[in-house]
Amino acid sequence: MDIRLTGVTKRFKNVEALSRVDLHIKHGELFTLLGPSGCGKTTTLRLIAGFYTPDEGKIMFGDREVQAIPTSKRNIGMVFQNYALWPHMTVYRNVAYGLQFKKVPKSEWPGIVNEALTKVGLVGFETRYPGQLSGGQQQRVALARALALNPDVLLLDEPLSNLDAKIRGSVRAEIRKLQQSLGITTVYVTHDQEEALTLSDRIGIMCDGRLVQVGTPHDLYERPATRFVADFIGTNNLVAGTVEAVGEDITVVTELGTIIGYSHLTVKPGDKCTVAFRPENVVVHTAQPSGQAGQDNIIRGKIGFASYMGNTLRYEMEHATGLVLKADIRNPLHREELGWGTDVYFAFPKSAALVIPD
Repeated sequence: MDIRLTGVTKRFKNVEALSRVDLHIKHGELFTLLGPSGCGKTTTLRLIAGFYTPDEGKIMFGDREVQAIPTSKRNIGMVFQNYALWPHMTVYRNVAYGLQFKKVPKSEWPGIVNEALTKVGLVGFETRYPGQLSGGQQQRVALARALALNPDVLLLDEPLSNLDAKIRGSVRAEIRKLQQSLGITTVYVTHDQEEALTLSDRIGIMCDGRLVQVGTPHDLYERPATRFVADFIGTNNLVAGTVEAVGEDITVVTELGTIIGYSHLTVKPGDKCTVAFRPENVVVHTAQPSGQAGQDNIIRGKIGFASYMGNTLRYEMEHATGLVLKADIRNPLHREELGWGTDVYFAFPKSAALVIPD
């Protein structure tokens, strides 16, 4: 089942929560709506679910227009952030809960519940109550309840946000494997970029009620179309500047000096822009580099802070202008950590400096 939103707008009193959103979610893909709190991602999900009706635009499930069709008639399964399990009901009764509203004969419930619990690895838990389960198990019960309805579309609203980090990683992998095996069209809402990058076939980045960029995780990480996306996906060094020359390379004048970069977007001399380069593409030197290959751009400063993160050592360099830049050193075990105030040079190639027009 593919889903298409065309010119969808939603207002709450005088607030426009969603503004003319156009979106096509392909059949069988896991599509994630990603953005900060209040950006419109949950509103979009609830419009797809039928909890809200758009003020403008239309929503299509396949070739069927659904904005006037109630939630109960859309054949969706939904998993909520807080699980929404009935505490006085057993796992079996929770998973079977929606079957009564679809008028499924009771004689068929055991087989359907068993199949759903098998998919999420909880066979044998039928007689337990939610209070006897871990957070990860409760979330899987909620997922089983949604799958028991044999939905055309699966909707998940921040389903892992109440789990601790270690459990979150394992449940995330389980959801992805299950979605791929079932081939069900899935819309996933999160504010967690790592979650979105690891789970998704494609991601839609939202900001202030607008869909600002749609693409694969790789596209969004490597080819952000706006400063907001470059800042939101992963960690980036962002430097404002003005395009000086455009040729095989792009020359940008910044407060740090001239930076040579590239762009997949249209830029011309005089354009205001942002140069984005990621910390993992920066090499840290304690002496002036020679400017050989891979050292097209060299910026001098002092170490202001160092963060040891296991397999990565992150340095923050303070430039004379006050701008702080980051560099990540992989596998730092056998490297001596540079102390505060150490003079350093950050070097990075022009192929790592993306120029984004404002």
